[in-house]
Amino acid sequence: MKIKKQHRKKKYLHKLNRKRMHRKQTNTGDVQCKVIKDAWDHKKSSFRNLREMGLTTDPNKTIKIPNFKQEQVKKAKTIMKDDEIDMDEEEVKVRIPRKVHVVEELEKESKAPRERKFMLPKGQVEFITYLLDKYGHDYKAMERDKKNYYQETWKQLRAKIKTFMGIPKQYGEYLKARGLLDKEEDEDEIKRQVKALVMDD
Repeated sequence: MKIKKQHRKKKYLHKLNRKRMHRKQTNTGDVQCKVIKDAWDHKKSSFRNLREMGLTTDPNKTIKIPNFKQEQVKKAKTIMKDDEIDMDEEEVKVRIPRKVHVVEELEKESKAPRERKFMLPKGQVEFITYLLDKYGHDYKAMERDKKNYYQETWKQLRAKIKTFMGIPKQYGEYLKARGLLDKEEDEDEIKRQVKALVMDD
């Protein structure tokens, strides 16, 4: 028995601009990198543009992974020829790109230090500050707190507090609110806090 196909009545929708829709779907977007955008030549293809900048479209072609089978075939050929070792090695043509400055600027940009944008969510910050206010750095007591709903171990809580202390903006706000930023703490207190953070067992 044949399956009956349902042919929906096709309608021309006047409100849709198919040309614009197609352009939107196929568009890959603008180049976000300013260095590449400035060096880009719209008269040339993307492949040629990238090659002139010293970049690549396909890293698999540029950095070839050694093929085990091909290596074995080469070894077999050399053994078969005995004395005559005629290796047909492909000479790799090293092209010096015209726009070398693009790669240099990109490398410089990637090595430059970046501002840390990682922030903990508000709920987590409230929980951590509550624990710090109540217990200080006594992680074993934190573990038994009634607000520890997810039953996190003292090591997990310590890791969370370490990450919180590693975010200067959020931790700085906490210290300012508690009035601990201006107040100089004695050495024994600082040592105790460090010991509590480093504690492993």
